[in-house]
Amino acid sequence: MWNRREWLVTAGAALASSVSAAPERVKLGVELGSISASKFTPYQYLDYFQAIGIEAAQFNAGTLGIPAGAPIDKNELKKIRDYAASKGVALVSFSGSSISPTTASFDKKSGTAEDHIARGLKIAKILGASAMRVVLGSFRDRPEIATHLASMKQVLKNTRSQIRDSGIRLAIENHNADLTAREIKALIEEVGHDILGVCLDSGNPLVTMEDPHLTLELLGPYALTSHVRDTAVWRVPEGVAARWVTMGQGNVDIDSWVKKFVAMRPGLPVLFESLPMATPRIMPVFTPDAMRYYRELPAADLARFLALAERGKPLADSAPWTPQNRGEKQRQELEACVRYTLALTKPM
Repeated sequence: MWNRREWLVTAGAALASSVSAAPERVKLGVELGSISASKFTPYQYLDYFQAIGIEAAQFNAGTLGIPAGAPIDKNELKKIRDYAASKGVALVSFSGSSISPTTASFDKKSGTAEDHIARGLKIAKILGASAMRVVLGSFRDRPEIATHLASMKQVLKNTRSQIRDSGIRLAIENHNADLTAREIKALIEEVGHDILGVCLDSGNPLVTMEDPHLTLELLGPYALTSHVRDTAVWRVPEGVAARWVTMGQGNVDIDSWVKKFVAMRPGLPVLFESLPMATPRIMPVFTPDAMRYYRELPAADLARFLALAERGKPLADSAPWTPQNRGEKQRQELEACVRYTLALTKPM
């Protein structure tokens, strides 16, 4: 197991090296759930990725065509892996689900948390992925977060040798207001970075009342993969409004976020998880019970979040997508993200 000092020294050396070296061309990728309405086969997705300049992908079981609990077809997954290679698309990570068995979102029908990890590692290994994205749960689990963290730590303890021996690390996402960046950082330092890193999401920090740049500072050194999208955030009478938008349309300085991420983790693709919202999500920061789920949130972190919101301007609602146009709209959003970020990350 790496200790904290060893990891920070290594991460610091990598960052210093990346700053001094000539900039590399950044690979762009996608998390498949964000375009799943197209209902393509894996091969159709890979053809599409090659056509629009996507070079990395994070599939999940559904987009691979694997029903929950169904046997894993090793030969079919190898075919998908080889086809991806022929299209120049790296299958860098596999997306799993909750591994905390006490949470509301944990899928008990598909076995234990240990079963989930074993199955995900097997799929990731066949695909040639180096990381498996996992989550604790969601905002619904926040009141009992200590209980859910304890159950997940026990699962990780039970599977430590299996994860380490697989050569694949788990990448826990800062997901849907379940864990703050400081809680994830403490978890990784306790469990060990040799088996656990981060799937770093740039959009989710706002719903845990975090500035995404603070999240990047705390978790960037541990990132194994990413979910990148832009956000518009602004003040409303009851608190703060946040709305996920197309890259370049927000006000969280996503340009600087991406550039810092690339410098911090050179070689990692920028994986889009484009989930534009028609209306904002409201964080009622100024209500009497606003902080009951985040009692440990440092005042400085909250102040930084509020300062970000104060600088924002209200964004009008947009027309919601329909089931009929969702697939096309998702592809349009992804392509807009690719165009914007290619221009942003083009070597000078």
